[in-house]
Formats: sequence, structure tokens, C-alpha cells
Amino acid sequence: MRLLANENFPGAAVDLLRQHGHDVAWIRTDNPGMDDQDVIRRAVTEQRVLLTFDKDFGYLAFRLGLPASCGIVLFRISPRSPDIVARTATAVLEGRIDWVGHFSVVEETRIRMTPLP
Repeated sequence: MRLLANENFPGAAVDLLRQHGHDVAWIRTDNPGMDDQDVIRRAVTEQRVLLTFDKDFGYLAFRLGLPASCGIVLFRISPRSPDIVARTATAVLEGRIDWVGHFSVVEETRIRMTPLP
């Protein structure tokens, strides 16, 4: 899976996803401080699913009319430790194949998915 981890996404999660064979680009190492709209543009251009803890991306996705060729996964879980986030993110992302084309919210007990425009 082609993923773009936002700057706030833990490095342990990025590393574990890469170990599982995913193509993960990470804003923290590639473009630290990048504007949110530019992060979305990069996800669209590179056809990646954006992983984030930042709620603003939901608003931006629908305001900007994010195309269904990428997706956003907003994690609303307690980041008790980077290792727990890494294991949770890997299990959740590998448990479905329909992330592209959706704005998804991963919570402790459920996943909500809304189709992108």
C-alpha cells in the first residue's frame, strides 16, 4: 500500500509499516513543517493514503474536494506509546483494502468511513 504519514505520525509506526512491505513516505523526514494543503496535494499527486492524527484534514478533504484516487485515515486513538500506535495502525490498515477513496476515522472500538467526493 502507498502511504503518506503526516508529520505527527510516530516513527515506530512508519518503521513497522515499512517492515510489512508498505511504501511509506513520511512528512517529518521529507518536508518537516509542510502546510496541510501541501500535504494533501502530495498525497493526491503520489496517489497515497494519508495517515494522520490531525482532525483538520477532514475539513480540508471535503473543502478542497479531495479526489477519490487517494484517501485519508484519521487516527483518533490514545497514543499511549509509539509501539502501541505502530501495532494498531498496522493491524487496522492491513485489515481492509478499501482505504482509497474514503475519509476514514479509526477509533478505539470502530472505524467510520465516508466516501470522498
